[in-house]
Amino acid sequence: MGESLVAANPVAAQYIQGLADDALVYAQRLGEWISRAPQIEEDMALGNVGLDLLGQARALLTRVGELDGTGRSEDDLAYFRDEREFRNVHLVEQERDGFGFEMARLLTFSTWQCELYAALRRSSDPVLAGVAEKALKEVTYHRDHATQWVLRLGDGTDESHRRMQEGLESVAPYVTELFDDDEAARAAADTGIGVLPSTLHEACTARIAAVVAQATLELPETPRWRSRGGRDGIHSRPMGYLLAEMQHIARSHPGASW
Repeated sequence: MGESLVAANPVAAQYIQGLADDALVYAQRLGEWISRAPQIEEDMALGNVGLDLLGQARALLTRVGELDGTGRSEDDLAYFRDEREFRNVHLVEQERDGFGFEMARLLTFSTWQCELYAALRRSSDPVLAGVAEKALKEVTYHRDHATQWVLRLGDGTDESHRRMQEGLESVAPYVTELFDDDEAARAAADTGIGVLPSTLHEACTARIAAVVAQATLELPETPRWRSRGGRDGIHSRPMGYLLAEMQHIARSHPGASW
């Protein structure tokens, strides 16, 4: 598909913005682990995962600015949008909790990203396909890193097993939202630009279930409550605090460079 045709497609922009916001917001959360991880090597590892996600967000937000016709830059989109304009899922905006929670979240999110980017390599949008091709290598590492920690903690001591199981239970209410087929995703899938999230569910669940079983843990039962609405700009309480910290400098000194 020619770039000029895609450039006139606001639906594609809305779909890609959701993926960009997922990566941007989770990068911010992972940055909070610097100096707080259980090992100095893990400080560096989680920081590098966050930087990978930030790189994905930059490329995707730049594409959004080209597609939506506003000409906004990646910085405009990252720092000068209000909470209701962000389209990320609730999973990535939740406050940093224990290390077990973070590994459960990273395993879930990176497994979903692996399936997503593998499919998006065939996107009719050449920029999105290129981002997916590069990002797939990164998120495969993220998934493997989280897998090793889940195995180590789950099959470790009684205490590490308990905390890892609690992490899986805490993440469970936010998993289903990743596979919701929102209006933008349906439209993007119809034009070959995107992929229906629901089509990723079976492969993701099978992969995570295998890791959980090998770690001698139990996959949580379907929770009574589940998150929803992130793709429509409806967010949970932690999102406002996250954006305040992430956007503070840029909004306090608009136009500044360093």
